[in-house]
Amino acid sequence: MSQKTLAEGPRAGAVGIDKAGADAGPGAAPAKRWWILAVVAVAQLMVVLDATIVNIALPSAQTDLGFSDGSRQWIVTAYALAFASLLLLGGRIADLFGRKPAFLVGVVGFAGASALGGAANGFTMLVIARALQGAFGALLAPAALSLLNTTFTNARERARAFSVYGAIAGAGGAVGLLLGGVLTDALDWRWTLYVNVAIAVVAFAGGWLLLSNHRDAANSKLDVPGTVLVAGGLFSLVYGFSNAETHHWSSPLTWGFLIAGGLLLAAFAWWQTRAAHPLLPLRILLDRDRAASYIAVLITGAGMFGVFLFLTYYLQLNLGFSPTKTGVAFLPMVGALMVTAQVGTTLLLPRIGPKAVIPLGFAIATAGMAWLTGIGLGAHYASAVLPQLIVIGVGLGLVMPPAMQLATGGVAAEDAGVASAAVNAMQQVGGSIGTALLNTLASTAATTYLSGRDATSKLVRAQATIESYTTAFWWSAGLFAAGTLIAFLLYRRGVPQQDAGAAPVVHM
Repeated sequence: MSQKTLAEGPRAGAVGIDKAGADAGPGAAPAKRWWILAVVAVAQLMVVLDATIVNIALPSAQTDLGFSDGSRQWIVTAYALAFASLLLLGGRIADLFGRKPAFLVGVVGFAGASALGGAANGFTMLVIARALQGAFGALLAPAALSLLNTTFTNARERARAFSVYGAIAGAGGAVGLLLGGVLTDALDWRWTLYVNVAIAVVAFAGGWLLLSNHRDAANSKLDVPGTVLVAGGLFSLVYGFSNAETHHWSSPLTWGFLIAGGLLLAAFAWWQTRAAHPLLPLRILLDRDRAASYIAVLITGAGMFGVFLFLTYYLQLNLGFSPTKTGVAFLPMVGALMVTAQVGTTLLLPRIGPKAVIPLGFAIATAGMAWLTGIGLGAHYASAVLPQLIVIGVGLGLVMPPAMQLATGGVAAEDAGVASAAVNAMQQVGGSIGTALLNTLASTAATTYLSGRDATSKLVRAQATIESYTTAFWWSAGLFAAGTLIAFLLYRRGVPQQDAGAAPVVHM
C-alpha cells in the first residue's frame, strides 16, 4: 500500500497491514478466522470454477439440448455479462446491508441458479440460469473478498489468507477444467452445474455459523445513477468484446458497444466526483499502488485466457487427451501457483515490496508463455507443455495473490465491499478482452497460414491450428511483458505499510 492510507490520508476505519504485525482489531479467536478463510475459499472456488467448468461440458450440452454453434457462446456470455455488469452493485450492497446477508443470499442464489441450469430442458432455460448465476455471483464474490479483507489485519496472517484466496482465483479455472472433465466423462454435463449445490451447502453452513453481520456503510445510500451508468458501461464493454468473436471488429455490434461502454464509464467517473454517496469513491482508485494492482489483475485475466483455452484445444484436438486427462494436465501449474502464492505474499512482499515481486512474476510468466510457443504436431506433453506450465504457474503465483492483497488492503471498512468488487470486475473485463483479442488473432493466424496452401490437406489444417495456438501464446506473452513494465513503473518502492494513524478493525 501507499505510505498513507488512501489519497485522503489516514482514516480511522481503514483495514490493511498493521505496521506492528499485531492484530489491532477487536479479536475473534484465531481459529475462527481460519475457519472463516475456509468458508470464503469454498465460496470463491464455486464462483471461479464456473468460469471454465461449463466450457468442458458445452459439446455434450449442445448435443443434448440441440442448440446451434452460433448460440453456444451465449452459455458463456450470459454469465459474463451479468457478473461483470453487477459486480460494483453487489459490492456496495454488501457494504450497505451487511456482508453476512450478502454472502448467504449470494450462496443460496448461486446454488438455486445452478440447479435450474442443471435441470434445463432447453437453450433458453439454460441461458437464463447462467445469467442468474452471474447475478448472484456478482453479490457473492465481493462479499467474500471483503470478508477476508476485514477479518485479517495481522500482517502475517493476512498475507497467508490472501495467498490462499489468490491461488484459488488464479488456479480455479484450471481446477474447473479438471472437475468439468471428470463430471462430464463419469456422469453427465448437468453435474457441472449440480456440483455447485453441494459446494454451496458447505459454504452456507459455514457462513451461517461463523459470520456475524456488520454494516460499515449503514449511513450511506445507494448511488442509483452511478449504478445504472457503471452497470451499462461494463455490460457494453463485455458484450462488445464478446461480439468480436462472432461478428468481427468492424461490426457495429462490436465497436458500437465498445464506444458506448467507454462513454458510459467516463460518465460514471464524472458522476462519482459529484455524487453525495458515490458507488465507487474515487479515493479507492487514487492510491498509486492500488491502481497498479487493479491493472495487474486486468492484465493477468486477459493473458491467462491464452493458457486455458488454447492449450485445452491443443491437448484435446492435437494430442488426443480426454477432458479428464486435460484437466489433470493443468494440475502442475496449479501446484506451482499455490506454492509461489505462499512465497510471494508471506515472504517476498513484506521484505522487498511489490515493485520487485509483481514485475518479477510477470517476467517469469512471460518467459513461460514464450517457451510454450514451441509446441508442434509431433510434440510431447512432458517436454513441450509440462515445464512451461510450471514456469507460468510460478510467475502467476507471484502476481495474482499479492496484487489482490494490495488492491483491497488499506481501504476504509465501509468501502471494502466495493473495492473488492472492483478487483473482480477487473479480472472479468480482462478475461473478456483476452477472449475477444486472442480468439481474433488466432483465427487470423490460421487463415493467413492456409492462404496459398492446400486447405484440403489434413496436415496443412492441423498445422494451421498450431499457428493459431502459438500466435495466441505470443500475444499472451506480450500482455505479460507489458504487465512487467507497467508494474515496475507504477508500484512505489519499499514495503507496503498502513499509516500509523489508521486503526484496523475486524468484523466477524
